[in-house]
Amino acid sequence: MARKPKPLPSTDWLAPRVKASRAISLFCFLLLAVIVIGWNLIADLHGARTWVVLSIQLVPLLLVAPGILSGSPRAHAWTCFIVNLYFIQGVLAAIDPSRTAYGWAQSIVSFVLFCAALMYTRWGYQYQRRLAGEA
Repeated sequence: MARKPKPLPSTDWLAPRVKASRAISLFCFLLLAVIVIGWNLIADLHGARTWVVLSIQLVPLLLVAPGILSGSPRAHAWTCFIVNLYFIQGVLAAIDPSRTAYGWAQSIVSFVLFCAALMYTRWGYQYQRRLAGEA
């Protein structure tokens, strides 16, 4: 027995949600990059070269940056996978008393980015389908 497909929400309902979730995800994406860069510039890296650590930590964000900046729902979906690395790193950093503030900031921003990117992916695809004429 086949399931009956659910009707798509109206464009009037979807448009503000797509716009808000995109703005939140873009802001959190940029804020996460700033947090990572800022911490690595001021932290004691125990002899490691700053540019090496920064390049390793920023490569995952740079892979999805063009899609995030252009508003691609697919890039936002991939961001949901990638941002989990930063959440884990933030939780581990929050355990260390010398990096607690950094860890909490990174964890919270990555969690909000995950939620906003997830909602943008869902609503963005629904909005695109609605604009294409699907009912």
